[in-house]
Amino acid sequence: MADLPLSKGTKLCQFLNLQHPYGVFITTYGQFRYPAVHRMHVCLGGAAMLHATAAQWAKICSGQPANKIRGCDSQGCGRYNDPRGGRKHKGVDVVCEDGAVVFAPFTGTIDRQVRPYGNGNAIDNGVQLSGSGFCIKMFYIKPVKYSGPIKKGEKIGVLLPMQRVYRGITSHVHIQNCDLTDPTPNL
Repeated sequence: MADLPLSKGTKLCQFLNLQHPYGVFITTYGQFRYPAVHRMHVCLGGAAMLHATAAQWAKICSGQPANKIRGCDSQGCGRYNDPRGGRKHKGVDVVCEDGAVVFAPFTGTIDRQVRPYGNGNAIDNGVQLSGSGFCIKMFYIKPVKYSGPIKKGEKIGVLLPMQRVYRGITSHVHIQNCDLTDPTPNL
């Protein structure tokens, strides 16, 4: 490819919205199935990148009108990248009462059991869920199963007794993308 003369202010790329009614697009995050709106990033030289517009996830917890992210309490803060000792919080805490029903945020497959602590305490349980172009881990739940298909909004489990382990914490489901990026925009 030949070098192109560039000067300050030259437009290198442009986003185009494309509606593709029938098809499957493969991205680094997985498959995005029809119908979906995709953004094509077109750049000089013919290079292109496909970005899928994320669909909003379902409500995570019964008893909550919407997905509310935990603020700060005596045990810490629940937003993505909030400080956690000498590290950053790489998930989002969605407020939920102990014992409440927890729902699948999207249609997919429960891949396996995950244990956030590995110590067998009262809240050391959860699942990894993938599908609809997403892969997440959901902690502090007793799942209805550890593998198999699940639909968006279907009961995936119940919240374990967080107060037994962290007295005074705002009880919550921890949602973490498998690639550790911020899940907040999907909530």
